[in-house]
Amino acid sequence: MEPREKAALLPESPGVYLFKDAAGTVLYVGKATSLRSRVRSYFLESRWMDAKTGSLAREIADLDTIVLANAREALALENNLIKQYQPKFNIRLVDDKTYPYIKLTANEKYPRVYFTRKVKKDGSLYFGPYFPANLARRILTFVHKRFMVPSCNVDLTRDHPRPCLQYYIKRCHGPCVTGLTTHEDYAQAVRDARLFLDGKRQDLIKSLEARMGVAAEQELYEQAAAYRDLLRTLEDIEERQRIAAAQGDDTDVLAYHEEAPLVAANLFHLRGGRVVDRREFYWEDLDSFDVNEFVPSLLKQLYLDAAYLPKAIHVPLDFEDRALLEEALTERAGHKVEIFTPQRGSKRAFLDLVENNAKHAFEQRFRVLKPTSRMIGEAVQSALNLLEEPRRIESFDISHMQGTDTVASMVVWENGRMKKSDYRKFIIRGEFAGRALVPTPIDAAKVSPPANGDAAQAAHTSSPDPLPILHEPMPPPVLPVSYTQNDDFASMREAVTRRYRRVLEEQKPMPSLILIDGGIGQLHAAAVALESLQIINQPLASIAKKEEILCIYGQENEPCKLDRHSPVLHLIQQIRDETHRFAVTFHRLRRGKRQTKTALSEVPGVGPLTAQKLLREFGSVANIQRAGVEGLSKVVSRKSAEKILAYLESSTVSNNLSR
Repeated sequence: MEPREKAALLPESPGVYLFKDAAGTVLYVGKATSLRSRVRSYFLESRWMDAKTGSLAREIADLDTIVLANAREALALENNLIKQYQPKFNIRLVDDKTYPYIKLTANEKYPRVYFTRKVKKDGSLYFGPYFPANLARRILTFVHKRFMVPSCNVDLTRDHPRPCLQYYIKRCHGPCVTGLTTHEDYAQAVRDARLFLDGKRQDLIKSLEARMGVAAEQELYEQAAAYRDLLRTLEDIEERQRIAAAQGDDTDVLAYHEEAPLVAANLFHLRGGRVVDRREFYWEDLDSFDVNEFVPSLLKQLYLDAAYLPKAIHVPLDFEDRALLEEALTERAGHKVEIFTPQRGSKRAFLDLVENNAKHAFEQRFRVLKPTSRMIGEAVQSALNLLEEPRRIESFDISHMQGTDTVASMVVWENGRMKKSDYRKFIIRGEFAGRALVPTPIDAAKVSPPANGDAAQAAHTSSPDPLPILHEPMPPPVLPVSYTQNDDFASMREAVTRRYRRVLEEQKPMPSLILIDGGIGQLHAAAVALESLQIINQPLASIAKKEEILCIYGQENEPCKLDRHSPVLHLIQQIRDETHRFAVTFHRLRRGKRQTKTALSEVPGVGPLTAQKLLREFGSVANIQRAGVEGLSKVVSRKSAEKILAYLESSTVSNNLSR
């Protein structure tokens, strides 16, 4: 049956419809209060004047419908199906930012807190989302400092010989080492952190006041003073929040700028009457831009699944489903949610401001304006979940020819530019070839952090990236069985080990990020090298050449696929390509020297001094052959020149024949 005939038989009931092409691919998902009326309208030739509707109608080969009880159910199902099928004729949300949560691993013996952008059903507790994104990082830093609950990826199921730097600077109780803390003390710290993250700060304050009194009675004055300082901090936070709440309701403001098929939209978040953050969205293929579909489609995808909903949403124009969407959002939020289209006054002025920002974002994105180094740094920090804006990135690559002349390179990006004076080359010696994947012990006395707390603090604050990257807990990395036979993995492990063993011995700061050119295998090889040096919580990522996918250590199951316009991807590609160029150049130089030395040293009657003299004059064996007898006679005797050329010619011919 033809789709037009199917449409005539549909019921006059609310529901969702799916248009499909001849291959069964879903082209478009829509909702309707009357399925028959809405679906039949797509086959009216009068509507084909619209470019989008005409293109869609010509591709429809089949349709499916789902009848529902009311329009609100249709609204929710439409949103879910759009996310599931990603139809090409629907407006699909392309978001450059996912707001973060704080994850508390309540199911562990020693729970930890993490920065994450994905909520999973894994038994952990999630708090958020946080606006702006760096608010989550500031809160985590507060939890580290005040409650000493860490964000490390250390395996706490086994004992370790010594704690990491976070213990020495009093940001962790040190549960990884027996005797540094008790299970009861750690559990109390976790309970306090949970009350703080859960917003139950009055309960936390009462608990701290009681403990402060007990400590004072027992004459534990230092402990009582610590409780007092924490209480003052919490009371100050409570007061600030009360002031912010009195300044205004939570509002989101949406506006856009379009030059079809290109569209840029901005969404500003106002919390307590103040702008706390914004989100940017881009589309590159909206050939037929329909404002009556664009705004409601965007709002449904943004808010129907959102964890938090503001009390008001301001948009540039009214639309058909506004009242229905308000009703659905109000039911979901548990408080009234209203969608406004301001016409005058301060609210309209702010909407115009957001629209101007959308236009600026459009120019930045599609007019290829060069972003500032600060913008790039902030984008890298957000994309890779770094606690601090990266100041220094060190990148590694391996180069060889079928396992011969293997070398590694390290290039450095620092403060917005490549720092060539810090580039390093490594001739791979095969230290780890054929060896099992077991951390190599080193002299702990050379690299242990100072026992003195002040000295440890000074060493820590001198680092470009003093706070650890926040990873989800991971088991010890397991590499493929082929690791011991794969030169790349062993070579990467050797290069990283040699580099950071020296950094530790010289007591230099670690980089903000270590970038590995390669996939999961190379990433894990680098991670094992760092673990063998007892370096933990070091930000570490890899980028694969073909897929251009970033894998972050500790989050390998959630690879980061960046938008092709992203300045983060451009920066990572620039660093990766420079690392590859540096490695290949060094490899070719090594290989060329070896081949040149072999060719001349085998010529009868030509000793090392003569070979060195010829190479200094002509530069390579190829140039020696091009010079001919007359050219060589200026450096050596004519008889020697003839002998050298004859030998090189016979060697070249034999090599060609052997191929």
